[in-house]
Amino acid sequence: MAIPIVDSHVHLWPQAHLPTIAWHSDDNPLGAQYSVDEYHSATNHLPLTFSSPGSASASTYLRGFIYIEVDRISSTDEAGEQGWRHVLDEVSYVTRIATGNPVLGEGHSASQREPLLAFVPWAPIPQGPAALERYMTLVRERTLADEVWLKVRGVRYLVQDKSVGTMLTQDFVDSLKWLGKQKLAFDLGVDARQGGLAQLREAVSMMRRVYAGVDEREQVVIIINHLCKPHLHIPPSDTVQGHPQFVEWKRLIVTMASEPATYMKLSGLFSELPPTLSDAQTNDLVEHMLPWLNVVFDSFKPHRIMFGSDWPVCNLGGGGAGSWAKWKAVVECILDKRGLTEDERTAIWGGTAAKAYGLDLAGHN
Repeated sequence: MAIPIVDSHVHLWPQAHLPTIAWHSDDNPLGAQYSVDEYHSATNHLPLTFSSPGSASASTYLRGFIYIEVDRISSTDEAGEQGWRHVLDEVSYVTRIATGNPVLGEGHSASQREPLLAFVPWAPIPQGPAALERYMTLVRERTLADEVWLKVRGVRYLVQDKSVGTMLTQDFVDSLKWLGKQKLAFDLGVDARQGGLAQLREAVSMMRRVYAGVDEREQVVIIINHLCKPHLHIPPSDTVQGHPQFVEWKRLIVTMASEPATYMKLSGLFSELPPTLSDAQTNDLVEHMLPWLNVVFDSFKPHRIMFGSDWPVCNLGGGGAGSWAKWKAVVECILDKRGLTEDERTAIWGGTAAKAYGLDLAGHN
């Protein structure tokens, strides 16, 4: 029986919105339109089906994707210089995808609404629950209809480029507790390689405070992005397992996994690879990544790990237009090397994402 894939980490934007994205510049390699049309082109080698495919010969098929906010220019303060204008406009853009009502030139059509299974907008987490509740009310207004609002399954506030201590403020902790009560997940983005392992240590401390004394039914689901962007530049000539960077990263990942409401995205590693591996074959890529991957699989286990492409960011280190298929091949190789059962593979390709984000795939969410 074919296994449905839920791509748990996809970013989209139309050309016209590029000036509103915080990381955009004239020479940025992602400075073009990456909308639904382009995503379909990147995945067109795979059957795209919205119910069980008729052919039993297909091992996997793309069921759909989860949209993750793209780091638009914003302020946690609604009245700040940029405020919430651009991030709410992003919600309106995703709503148009979900309802099949594109603005001319946005790169999607009415027939392409089904693949959007859920979306995770930006949210002003550091401002505390009152501001967060106000913001989410505005998000609900932008979604226009309950069927779209129900696709909002969590929020993200990137901390990988924020000041030390951001995650440890009482407002930040209280915001995550509020999300737990609302059954909304939090996507955690930290960067071990460029931001330093102190970010991971801070995240561990934050988790302890967020979960302390909270009934498990109200614990916020924290979905960790990209293996926390590990330091994959450790040369093979070194003993990776004994390298101080690896040892500390491993300890922190294992500690995060000890919290049962945390999940890990199997995503984002192409952009962390050293340039020497940009054109490497699948087996060579997997061999290089395996020490880090083994830690994640041993600590989180398959039913708390989910596939994500990080498209189109994966293009930066994954070989351009073919990077989606290349990452899928890497993941297939990983699952083979780990000798996973069909049930475990089903979890990683889509089941874990459905559980963590609370998706009803049978009912199209």
